Amino acid sequence: MELVWHRDREDRLIKSTHDTDWKFQFDDELPIDLYKDGLIAIPKGLYHRLIKGTTPLTIKIIEY
Repeated sequence: MELVWHRDREDRLIKSTHDTDWKFQFDDELPIDLYKDGLIAIPKGLYHRLIKGTTPLTIKIIEY
């Protein structure tokens, strides 16, 4: 499945469980690296996406 721009109905935190070459991007911003235990807060309704890397990705998603 292709990763697409989307927005969520709830505020979320995501955290990668390991170092990876995947990236995260908010709308109208530059992509940022995902790294082990780094937290990214995603406010509800804000467009964002993941950019696929070459390694497997495992993340934890925390809704609040």
